[in-house]
Amino acid sequence: MATRADTETYRTLKSDSRLMPDQQPTADWSAYAATYDLLLEYNPAYQQLLEEFENVLSQADAPRVIYDVGGGTGNYSKIAASRYPESLIHFIEPDQGMRQRAKQKLSGHKNIVYIDKALQDVEASAEADLVICAHALYSMPDHQERLLDLKRLLRPGGLLFLVDLGRPMNVADWRYYLFSHLTKEVGLFKAIRILWKGREIAKQNKAIFKAQQDGLYWTHSESEIRSAVEKAGFEVLSQKTMYRDYSDLLLCRAAS
Repeated sequence: MATRADTETYRTLKSDSRLMPDQQPTADWSAYAATYDLLLEYNPAYQQLLEEFENVLSQADAPRVIYDVGGGTGNYSKIAASRYPESLIHFIEPDQGMRQRAKQKLSGHKNIVYIDKALQDVEASAEADLVICAHALYSMPDHQERLLDLKRLLRPGGLLFLVDLGRPMNVADWRYYLFSHLTKEVGLFKAIRILWKGREIAKQNKAIFKAQQDGLYWTHSESEIRSAVEKAGFEVLSQKTMYRDYSDLLLCRAAS
């Protein structure tokens, strides 16, 4: 039975003006970090990205050195560290809030080095066999230079697992998708509570959308990101659209 709190929460979720006031020019990643892993728990589109990464690892040789660039709260590094406990993982995440969440999550793994620098400021101590860059490139300045930085981290023939948000972030579309999914999975009122708990995600996604509109974050088509990746010296081994067609997933090999 619906409680008064449930009813009020539902009304608040429907109101953009109360949930998401005018945003800062770009996303606040530390604020995002506090609830980011609700995506891991409840968003099937996000879970599919991690499944794709697991599939890539299952078909690749064991990497000696891995860089996780813009590693966020550590979900990709956790998969890699669990599968390859002997590999050295360089976890690159300049945002303190994201990095602290990752450290908590990855505390049981001793094969991770944390780097609190932006990609362009990282000096590679060892050439990587695998570089992960998931939903991070689009927010970096000068994406073409950053792709060159990603290649710089890799040995010739090394692999880049690249996922990037290419299309404008439609917050209302995502809210409808998640609400519909959660209602089917857990029922109406638990769905309302989950969306209320994750309201910071919606707030920061609106900030991402504004930054995309303002040209501060890179938006691209499938062909545009492929062209940029090839221009940086990568061979594209496979490419597909993911994340409900908002993002592009490319598996690439660094040319010699």
